[in-house]
Amino acid sequence: MVKVLGLGDNVVDKYEHIHTMYPGGNALNFAVYAKRLGVEAAYLGVFGSDEAAAHVIDSIEKIGLDISHCKHYEGENGAARVTLKDGDRVFLGSNKGGVLREFGLNLTAADLEYINRFDVVHAGLYGYTESELAKIEAPISFDFSSDFTGEKINQVAPLVNYAFFSCSHMTQDEVRDLMIKVSVLGPELVLCTLGEDGALLFDGKEFYAQKPKLVKAIDTMGAGDSFITCFLVNYIDGTKDIKTCLEIAADFAAKQVLVEGSFGFGKRYV
Repeated sequence: MVKVLGLGDNVVDKYEHIHTMYPGGNALNFAVYAKRLGVEAAYLGVFGSDEAAAHVIDSIEKIGLDISHCKHYEGENGAARVTLKDGDRVFLGSNKGGVLREFGLNLTAADLEYINRFDVVHAGLYGYTESELAKIEAPISFDFSSDFTGEKINQVAPLVNYAFFSCSHMTQDEVRDLMIKVSVLGPELVLCTLGEDGALLFDGKEFYAQKPKLVKAIDTMGAGDSFITCFLVNYIDGTKDIKTCLEIAADFAAKQVLVEGSFGFGKRYV
């Protein structure tokens, strides 16, 4: 069975208009979605000591993810302020990762031995993992999100096997130029999600376009993460071609936008 690890960030997304917080974060979302897709999944990150951290941990335990190598520090868990506009999530601000930003991941030799048992390790731009990536021997996927810079691409892309970007703010020509540039730096696959225009993948030789499965979204939180996760776990399984993996991922992402928060587990806060 495929084994995957989400490495880096977890947060609570605080929906201010309904005073409800939901667990999330790119790395944690990846692990949760992979688990729901039927593969063996785990999460390694950092938790704070506040109510937000307690809620994320309680939710993870109910889902059944392995978090045995996570770190715990005194202070604020990662948290973001969010609202919805016509079903589309809008970020209002955050504490930039809380204790994760303050203390880092601090991976030990035992952590690295554990990490290297996985078929793929998924990290991202908000997970403060950059200083740790070169130590990891397992295949790495990395989500550059929409806040990537040329400097960050040059730093990280040579270290990863699969590179993901959110590019709905870019033109088609800009997206293709980006994908070719990143591919030359080393990743086996480069995939850009394009919002309402679906997704585009480049394998170093050929481009593959995937149209979205359009539904009336309840909440778009986690849509990109769900697409990435579903595509990747099917691709590394090795039994399906790229086009099939993209189609399955589009179906999974369409179901995700009908879920409140990244994966449910809402809790009222004061």
